[in-house]
Amino acid sequence: MGAISYVALLRAVNVGGTGKLPMADLRKLAGQLGFGDVRTYIASGNLLITSGLTEAQVKKQLEAALRDYAGREIGVIVRTAAEMRAVELANPFKSAAYNRIGVLFLDHRLPRENIRKAKGRKNEEIEIGKREIYVHYPDGMGRSKLNLPAAKYGTTRNLNTVSKLADMAGG
Repeated sequence: MGAISYVALLRAVNVGGTGKLPMADLRKLAGQLGFGDVRTYIASGNLLITSGLTEAQVKKQLEAALRDYAGREIGVIVRTAAEMRAVELANPFKSAAYNRIGVLFLDHRLPRENIRKAKGRKNEEIEIGKREIYVHYPDGMGRSKLNLPAAKYGTTRNLNTVSKLADMAGG
């Protein structure tokens, strides 16, 4: 099997002063694991690599190495380049600006009833994708009080970042 382009999204890294992880260290760690074409995008835990391993194997290796590095669990969500592009194209909020759409990436699909568990909802629109939850924030992500219980299992990127990562990964 040839090398596959992957995007690895780290949870709770370099956000709000917590979980500091220099991107140079992340690139070095990924290189030491034998991943190819190692790159990062912005300082929020977006890693691009190539590997002949499966998505599950990439996730397992990265999480173990990050645990050793940081001394704590750092969750990793992995998607192929093609999956990242598919996430962008499946955006259910076609008329909304990309910077007003958050995509919560998860390892598994959530049942639709999980949307009802959202707290602090004002005018946000929520839709469930394959292994993602899309949220349109009409007033902006920073002003929202929305709390999705599923967020503790995943990591969110705005659709601009999703599109850029898909471009960079060749999706």
